[in-house]
Amino acid sequence: MRRNQVAIVGAAETTKLGVIPDMSQIQLHADAALNAIADAGLKLSDIDGIATAVETPQQIAHYLGITPTWVDGTSVGGCSFMLHVRHAAAAIEAGLCKTVLITHAESGKSMIGKLPRSIPADSLQGQFEAPYGIYGPPSQFPIPVLRFMKTHGITHEQIASVAVVQREWAAKNPRAMMKDPITVADVLNSRMIAYPFRLLQCCLVTDGGGALIMTSADRAKDFPHKPVYVLGTGESVETPMVSQMETFNSSRAFKVAGPTAFREAGISHSDVDHLMIYDAFAHLPLFGLGDLGFMPYEETGKFIADGNTRPGGKLPLNTNGGGLSYMHSGMYGMYALQESVRQMRGIAPAQVPNAKISVCHGVGGMFAASGTIIFTNEK
Repeated sequence: MRRNQVAIVGAAETTKLGVIPDMSQIQLHADAALNAIADAGLKLSDIDGIATAVETPQQIAHYLGITPTWVDGTSVGGCSFMLHVRHAAAAIEAGLCKTVLITHAESGKSMIGKLPRSIPADSLQGQFEAPYGIYGPPSQFPIPVLRFMKTHGITHEQIASVAVVQREWAAKNPRAMMKDPITVADVLNSRMIAYPFRLLQCCLVTDGGGALIMTSADRAKDFPHKPVYVLGTGESVETPMVSQMETFNSSRAFKVAGPTAFREAGISHSDVDHLMIYDAFAHLPLFGLGDLGFMPYEETGKFIADGNTRPGGKLPLNTNGGGLSYMHSGMYGMYALQESVRQMRGIAPAQVPNAKISVCHGVGGMFAASGTIIFTNEK
């Protein structure tokens, strides 16, 4: 993909976030989609490309009354939407469509119309992990995280500081679910979920959604908001079982997607003004800082604990409050993308002054997939 040839021209989340028992999952999709279309100043009939995950593109198209010429149903977990941005950019450049809607929604808390998730019995995870009681993130991540801590000298206090710093950002965000200040002691004294994870180190469980509108850079200048250009993209996947073994030193998929995006964007780490790293659990920002090449893994815990990522720090990270304090409906990548776009538009509740480049890094499928999108507000 060529730099700055495609732009985000519409971005919005669902009207409400949190607990929404009066809307089904597909209604949340529609709410987010219509909000983003309105943000872009478009009509439903202007959309000729659709991408979504979990729900199928045809289901969304049918519900909204759209007949697209391009669809993408890539579903690899919470980073699916980063991959959708990459695929949509390629499709627009190839002339397969002109205006793409990327939509996500989940009734993660209320479970209204939520599609069931299952592990196929003949899959690697179904054969070699699930039979031994390893099912879902809280039981899959702890052993690799403990090994990561031992290998790289990361302390419990340093991981707890991730939740503390992100709560500082959330306190500045009116739509964040959790805003009250917390301390490292609060985190380490919260209820144990699965050692070493305590309650305040685990993501929220909420309802909500979000959507993006993409088009070519040439058309973008005619839209109501200043375009946010796609500067670089990257993606990768691997099998969940292999990825769990790799999480002793993080995931190979991470180490492919991030560097690919940086090379494509033609930037260095010192150029980055703002960073979003998927944080379903408090250890993920540490992994992300190392995987993306900002610093050695050994330095990541101290870097966050010393305040470098908090408001006023040298590398603002997860400025919406993240999945730990903002919201997390089950697949968080869309909300990270939304915050990157807000920062590049200059309208974020906790706006980073003079931010010109934002890196948005996501994971999915129990570390089996990764996507990275780099945005800029300069053509």
